[in-house]
Amino acid sequence: MTIITEPKREQWAELVRRPAFDVTQLFDVVRPIMDAVHTHGDQALHDYGHRFDGVELETLAVSPAEVAEAVDAVPQELREAIELAYCNIYDFHELQLQAQAPVKLETAPGVLCEQRTLPIQRVGLYVPGGQAPLFSTVLMLAVPAAVAGCEEVVLCTPPGRMAR
Repeated sequence: MTIITEPKREQWAELVRRPAFDVTQLFDVVRPIMDAVHTHGDQALHDYGHRFDGVELETLAVSPAEVAEAVDAVPQELREAIELAYCNIYDFHELQLQAQAPVKLETAPGVLCEQRTLPIQRVGLYVPGGQAPLFSTVLMLAVPAAVAGCEEVVLCTPPGRMAR
């Protein structure tokens, strides 16, 4: 970490400049993956699971029995905290359904932000993997989808190395 103390005024613009990343360079990496999944379907997903995550999955979906087992493994205190967070997030997002007109806000001169409520039939949610489960990410993505009445919600997350 670089600590900058009392920078000169002429340094300010450079110091607050956001880093730029040209995402177009990712297209050449991602396009073949998308094409393989489009052409070969689940088999491509199994192949990429092996290649990128080092796992051999029997199925790509979590069974109802596995969900029940996971729920049973959550300590009661944590389960109550998750349920409280769910209720709070639900109540907040439910208010958005009541908005009749788009919400508009000028955050800076010439910068207009607008929020509109539009129905979506199908949503995909991605929850990153890692060392700790991110319950908050699941809640912040899935609860608004439930409140909005999305007909189909698909949640994806990388498998652990211990996946079968």
